[in-house]
Amino acid sequence: MGSRVPRGRILRSRTVPTNSELPRDHACLIVNGPDQPGVVAEVSALITRHGGNIVTLDQYSSNPQGGAFFQRVTFHRPDLAVALPDIEADVAATLGPLQMQWRLTDQSIPKRMAILASTSDHCLLELLWRHRRGELPVTIPMVISNHANLASDARSFGIPFFHVPSQGPDKSEAEAKILELVQGNVDFIVLARYMQIISQGFLDDVAVPVINIHHSFLPAFIGAAPYRNAHERGVKLIGATSHYVTKDLDEGPIIEQDVARVNHAMTAADLQARGAFVEREVLGRAVKWHAEDRVIRHGNHTVVFTDRP
Repeated sequence: MGSRVPRGRILRSRTVPTNSELPRDHACLIVNGPDQPGVVAEVSALITRHGGNIVTLDQYSSNPQGGAFFQRVTFHRPDLAVALPDIEADVAATLGPLQMQWRLTDQSIPKRMAILASTSDHCLLELLWRHRRGELPVTIPMVISNHANLASDARSFGIPFFHVPSQGPDKSEAEAKILELVQGNVDFIVLARYMQIISQGFLDDVAVPVINIHHSFLPAFIGAAPYRNAHERGVKLIGATSHYVTKDLDEGPIIEQDVARVNHAMTAADLQARGAFVEREVLGRAVKWHAEDRVIRHGNHTVVFTDRP
């Protein structure tokens, strides 16, 4: 079945930093389903008959004979807001018989992103800085943390900060408070080194994508001191992984990864500093691509349409 951004959750009053230019009258249509002849032609004809002009088109097939098909197309249509309901109805009527799933978004509307953090500030500050520079097509309604030490950092960027303590094995009270803050107010959540395990119940109730970042030492170097453990093993390569959160810890669909070379002369602190840099870069790219509707989830992996190899 087709899906779209619920009409009640599109807020025309959302604002982004003044140095950010979101494309007006541009839409993005994501399509995926069983590969078959004619899908590209149907999508192109649909856009044309509604007066749209295709700006970019990316597609991928896992196998042209019985495989899965993925497509991301952006198009310009004057007065898009007026035409969008008719376009959505046509997309549903056209792609439904082809058993294709779809998502249609107005690219002038930034997604609302909540950030959850703990005590480490590098990933949080990276996102806040990119947002202030207009590099992320998002608004940030709130930062939530189980510690209070990052409050001044968030508020210095003009972002509301909420302290929700989470202590002991039972996280239900903290999760309930977080749900109260985010439900209906955000389109996705980013765990910017939020050092708490997210329950399946929370994921079910929040009903929006949750993106996480962690070092790529998992599962080889788990625990509270992965960089120290990696240093003791004499690793020569470190990295970071950003992925969607699922009930299986650190095993959700991967969005982006990167690595950096290290050597024997580097201390555990050196590895941690280099790792923090990679984590910031990887998370920044993953958030940007998700916010730009470049990521299609398929089972436990993703198709990501970017200009990177």
